[in-house]
Amino acid sequence: MGMPRKTAEQTTSTTYRGADGNWHARVTMGRRPDGTTERKHVQRRTKTELREAVRELERSRDAGTYVWTQDDLTLDDWLSHWLDNVLPMTARWKTLSTYRSQMSRHVLPSLGNWGMSEIQPEHLESHYRRLQSDGHSVHTIRAVHRVLRSALNEAVRRRRLASNPALIARPPRAEDVEVEPLSIEESRRILTAAQTSTSPARWSIALSLGLRQGEALGLVWDDVDLDDGVLRVRRSVQRRTWEHGCPVVDGAPSCGRKRGAECDHRTNGGLLLVEPKTKASKRTIVLPQPLVEELRSHRAGVNRRRLAAGEAWDNTHDLVFPAASGGLIDPARDHAEWKTLLKRAGVRDARLHDAMHTAATLLLLQNVDIRTVMSIMGWTEMATAQRYTHAVDELRRRAARQMGALLWDEQVGG
Repeated sequence: MGMPRKTAEQTTSTTYRGADGNWHARVTMGRRPDGTTERKHVQRRTKTELREAVRELERSRDAGTYVWTQDDLTLDDWLSHWLDNVLPMTARWKTLSTYRSQMSRHVLPSLGNWGMSEIQPEHLESHYRRLQSDGHSVHTIRAVHRVLRSALNEAVRRRRLASNPALIARPPRAEDVEVEPLSIEESRRILTAAQTSTSPARWSIALSLGLRQGEALGLVWDDVDLDDGVLRVRRSVQRRTWEHGCPVVDGAPSCGRKRGAECDHRTNGGLLLVEPKTKASKRTIVLPQPLVEELRSHRAGVNRRRLAAGEAWDNTHDLVFPAASGGLIDPARDHAEWKTLLKRAGVRDARLHDAMHTAATLLLLQNVDIRTVMSIMGWTEMATAQRYTHAVDELRRRAARQMGALLWDEQVGG
C-alpha cells in the first residue's frame, strides 16, 4: 500500500504581489502539533526568485526535511507539549512528575519565553552558572541539563528545531562522590538496637540485602518463599501527588483550592504499589539463613497483630511490613524510624540509602563477583558499581596478595 495522497489544502501555495512591490507566497507545510495548518510566508523581489524559493520549501516539505521554526514556538510551548503529550506515552509517573517540577522551578521562569530557535549553548551555560550562584547543587543542574537535552532532542527529531543547543552546552562538572557505607561494627549495633523496634526484620533486610526503601515497603508475603529461602522484588511503594477530581471551569479547578490534596474530590494520589523502576529491579535474591529464621518469627508477629486488629485491619495487600492498621507504611515515617534507630544504636548519622551501599560493600569485601552484586542490587550499569572504589581497592590488594602467595611463597619456602 502506497503513502496516502496529500490533499490540495496540504500542498497548495498562494502567490501574490504585495502593495510593497515585492512578490509574496504562503506555502502550506503541514500540520502543527495542535492540529492547525502551518503556512510559511516568503517574499522575493521578482516573481522568478519567489518561484524558486517556493519550490525549495515544497521540496523540503515533500522530502520530510523541513524544520518547523514558528516564531511563536517558545521553549515553554514546546516543553508543555512534550511533557503533556509526548513523554507520557513512554515515561513513568515518577519521571513525569520529576521532569515537570524541574522545568517549572529551574528553567521556565528564566527561559520559558525564549523562542526555541533563539537559544544558544552559551545561553544555557549562562543559565547553569546563575543556578549555581543561587545555591543549587551541581547534581540538580546536571539533572536539569539532561531533561532539557532530552526535550530538545525530541524537538529536533520532530523537525521543530534545527539543532539542539543542549548537546553542545556544558553543565558544571560533577565531582566523583565515593559512597560512605556503614562499617560492620555499626551495622551490628543497628541490628541489635532494632530488636526493640516493631519490625527488626525491616532493618535486617535493608543492611543484608540492600533493598531500596520502596522495594522493602512494597514486599508482600507472596514475594517471600521461606522454604526455598528466596525473596522476589516485584513492586515498590510510591507516594503520588493528589490531582483535582472536580470539574475545571475557566481553566481552574472549580473547588477553588490550589492543591489537589485539598480538593474534596481528589484522585490518583496517596500511597500506591507500582512496578519497579527498571527491568533489572525485578529480581530474585537468595536469603541468608539467619534472615530466613528472622522472617519466620516476623510473620508470626504480623499474624498476631492482624488477629488483634480484627476488622480494623487493612487487608488490601498482604504486606511483609504493614503499618499499624495493616496498610502501606508511609516512606517518610519509615525514614524517621531509621533516624531514631541510628540514635538508639549510637551510630553516626547516615541516609537510609546508605544501608544499600553497606550491603553492596559487604558483598564485595566477601569476594562476591561484581556481576553477582549488580544482580542482587538491581543495578543496570557498571558505572554504578565503580563508585565503590574503597571495596574494589581492597579486592585488588587481596588479589595481589593471593598472586604473591601463589607464585613466590612456595619458592621462598623451598
